[in-house]
Amino acid sequence: MGNARILIVEDNMDNYELVRIVLERAGYDVFLAVNGRDGVDAARAQKPDLILMDMGMPEMDGWKATQKLKSDEETKTIPLYALTAHTLPHERKRALEAGCDGYLSKPIHMKGFLNIVEEALLVEKIKKERMNNNNRDD
Repeated sequence: MGNARILIVEDNMDNYELVRIVLERAGYDVFLAVNGRDGVDAARAQKPDLILMDMGMPEMDGWKATQKLKSDEETKTIPLYALTAHTLPHERKRALEAGCDGYLSKPIHMKGFLNIVEEALLVEKIKKERMNNNNRDD
């Protein structure tokens, strides 16, 4: 699944650099937004294959950014995973209720993290292929 484009919405540069290095070594193209507002704008402009969203950020938090992206026709189908240190069960539930398609906790565990990213991208690829096949059948 290399060459997929992944938007990381993260205000902590140390966290971003770690995730960026892991993803780039796996062959992904990565770009950054440093807060929720910039993340919404970047997702609309760049149409990434996957969004990894920190939940606790300035300007606009990840919960609000996720709600905006999932309510927008242009971005609602982009897989969006919370990537956050907010790991309590009610915080996980809140992220999923905001519209996150999945949840990853920090600190990341390399192998499991990459497996989840690959699975999210594969599921999205299968959905697009099915939609294309259905459109051809019409």
